[in-house]
Amino acid sequence: MYENLLYDVTNSVCRITLNRPQVYNALSPGLIRDITAAIEAAGADEQVRVVVLTGAGDKAFSSGADLKEGVANAVASGGQLALGDSLRTTYHPMIRAIRNLPKPVIGRVNGVAAGAGCSLALACDVVVCADEAYFSQIFVNIGLMPDAGSTFFLPRLIGPQRAFDLCSTGRRVYGPEAARLGLVSRSVPTAELDTTVDEIVAYYAVAPTLAIGAMKKVLNQSLYSDLDHQLDQEADNQDILGRSADTIEGIGAFLMKRKANFSGK
Repeated sequence: MYENLLYDVTNSVCRITLNRPQVYNALSPGLIRDITAAIEAAGADEQVRVVVLTGAGDKAFSSGADLKEGVANAVASGGQLALGDSLRTTYHPMIRAIRNLPKPVIGRVNGVAAGAGCSLALACDVVVCADEAYFSQIFVNIGLMPDAGSTFFLPRLIGPQRAFDLCSTGRRVYGPEAARLGLVSRSVPTAELDTTVDEIVAYYAVAPTLAIGAMKKVLNQSLYSDLDHQLDQEADNQDILGRSADTIEGIGAFLMKRKANFSGK
């Protein structure tokens, strides 16, 4: 179904695995298009209630843009790198697809997340990494600035000064420091990575998906909004959720002092 990734849906969980381990899951145009299509497919599948995004192998989540392919394309076009066009047609739809997906996306960072691979990880709703994994805004090493959303996510996660430090130096931030900075949700020993991710996924697989999708949408807007707009968004979305099956189930379970059985609708 996809040339560059593995796609599996089991028990309400969609697992998307970047599958170019021979190049540390570098982001080629084909892989980027596959990620975008896979995220959109997960959104359209009513069975899916949570998505896990990770990389194949034990070395990398994603090492970033596939520079060899980019150079080859530049040579073919007379030596010019049309980076803006590339971002607009490939990376931007991918990042928007993740942020607009009304379901939680769990980033399982099993190794290096560099350049646009770091941006991809930061676009996820929850990020769990191995202690040995590291993040790097490596763009500066080749005379470029961060892209694929990093200049949006980083200051909001760790503050403008720390964001500038990471962007302007490209230094490696390993899992424990990433957790301390707030760059990731949690950092754990490699041996505990799958167990930790599975625990988080198990929660979201039976959580009120419709409500979580609304939370994600309104929290996205809060990043560039004001109080009045957020109050209106809360009221509008609570109005919709108040008519949902999950809210009826949740209130009934609360009143009957039993565990709620959410359907995600």
